[in-house]
Amino acid sequence: MEKYLYSGVLLFALSFPLARSFEHRVRYASQWYALFPALLLSALIFLVWDYWFTEIGVWEFNPRYVLGAFIYGLPIEEILFFFVIPFACIFIYEVLRYFFPKDIFRPFAKPTVYVMVPFLLGFGLLHLDQLYTSFNFLLGALVLLGHFLIFNDRFLGRFLFTYLVHLIPFILCNGILTGGLTEEPVVIYNDAENLGIRIWTVPVEDLVYSMSLLLLNVSIFEKIRSQKQLRTSGVDSI
Repeated sequence: MEKYLYSGVLLFALSFPLARSFEHRVRYASQWYALFPALLLSALIFLVWDYWFTEIGVWEFNPRYVLGAFIYGLPIEEILFFFVIPFACIFIYEVLRYFFPKDIFRPFAKPTVYVMVPFLLGFGLLHLDQLYTSFNFLLGALVLLGHFLIFNDRFLGRFLFTYLVHLIPFILCNGILTGGLTEEPVVIYNDAENLGIRIWTVPVEDLVYSMSLLLLNVSIFEKIRSQKQLRTSGVDSI
């Protein structure tokens, strides 16, 4: 049963959002036209990163807790991670958007960018000798700045709300994968390439990693959705 641990975590993360995708209020399934391209594009970027870091030994995967199917050295569960987790996170984003129509975090959007981008850039440059820390923080700064330059603060407040809420299931799921409930972790980090600071068993860098993954998906998702809305309004105005 140990070999089903990683796939079990993914199934747990996917089950509720998938089951509620056709619920009449949020109607998550009606947004899949924008969601699936976002999942695919962001997954391609993160899988290249994942493959590279696996090849150079920044992290590895414990064969004890995976099914044993590998593609380019990555367990099939790891590949599915970049589709399942963003699927669940964008579900949270849409649920919060429905139940909290007012963007209550929008006033914090610009200050977050002004503080976090210099911090992430500076911290990343100061830790170039630790590859996961540096690359993670620098990419986080790039994704955050890119989103802001494209959308300003239009969606950033909603993203911040989603990010804060998602930390609860994120710490739970990632904690299991990093050894919180098992003798050995599923994902084994080379601590020479990170700060060695953990929240439960989760490397603190993973908080930035999750931010980048979620924000990139939100950015593509909202870009596609906005373009459709523009086309629709254009047709309506004719």
